[in-house]
Amino acid sequence: MPDTSEIIRRFNDAFVRHDPDQLDGLVGEGCVMEAIQPAPEGARYEGRADCLAFWRALAADRTTQFEDEEIAVAGDRATIRWRYRYGAGAGDYVRGVNLMRVRDGKIVEALGYSKTPGEAAVPLAADS
Repeated sequence: MPDTSEIIRRFNDAFVRHDPDQLDGLVGEGCVMEAIQPAPEGARYEGRADCLAFWRALAADRTTQFEDEEIAVAGDRATIRWRYRYGAGAGDYVRGVNLMRVRDGKIVEALGYSKTPGEAAVPLAADS
């Protein structure tokens, strides 16, 4: 069974390469995900199908780009610091962090937080 580092590497790769098919085997049945939007609380997705649908849409969006800033893994937990680019301008990005948990080789929790003010919230792929 792949360890937490491998699962998180494959998860991030799906977004960097815009390959949503890479996500299919990575998400657990009882997965819970909290997105960064809408501010201030974010949306909550529960269950494999809902989490996977959100992430597949985000990974497929070729008008945006995720960049990993740092990934730290400790046991079944991972912290991913990232930059999400949504335009061509120098300031067209937000920075954030995902707190992840992996169980039995599947992502079961992903809590996302960002430095995005409510008025300047960027519409995510699932909203388009």
